[in-house]
Amino acid sequence: MADFVKREEKDDIEERVIQIDRITRVVKGGRRLRFRAIVVVGDGKGRVGLAVDKSSEVVGAIEKATRKARKSMFTVNLTENTIPHEITAKHAGAQVFLKPAKPGTGVIAGGAVRPILEVLGVRDVLSKIQGSGSKLNNAYATIVALRSLRKIDKKEEKKPVQKTVKKEIKEIKATPKKAPKKPTTVKKEKK
Repeated sequence: MADFVKREEKDDIEERVIQIDRITRVVKGGRRLRFRAIVVVGDGKGRVGLAVDKSSEVVGAIEKATRKARKSMFTVNLTENTIPHEITAKHAGAQVFLKPAKPGTGVIAGGAVRPILEVLGVRDVLSKIQGSGSKLNNAYATIVALRSLRKIDKKEEKKPVQKTVKKEIKEIKATPKKAPKKPTTVKKEKK
């Protein structure tokens, strides 16, 4: 156990338990009781991982899920302390909407979205959960949204679309117009 604590201090990865459920399975002899843990891990610098695992003990389920989450970590494209653009993602019946916010806004999120964004290192974001109330489906939908974020260059972001369109229109108007060719008619001689 002491080795596990030392390893945790070295790599600075934060772990959060999103939910612990008691699940039962009916078998011939009666019911088997187990526990399911949903765990998210992140380094606070743009890497995050999510995992779910089961065990006959709560502590065992959390440890197994944590190990899986560390293996499944991936990097998210972030701009400063927020996400680069709006995104909506679905998983099963859950739909999650994420929107970048101005500095100082904070993490406005609830349910399973908040711990995921906090361990990721996002400081300013707005979110809305729609559809399913299942924390597991909402967590997976958030991960789908984060995986599909793309990096936006600041040069592209600052280019106003209207100016480029106006410039193209001016170029079209400036090109000299050619007079349309008159169709040549061939006169048939009468015999």
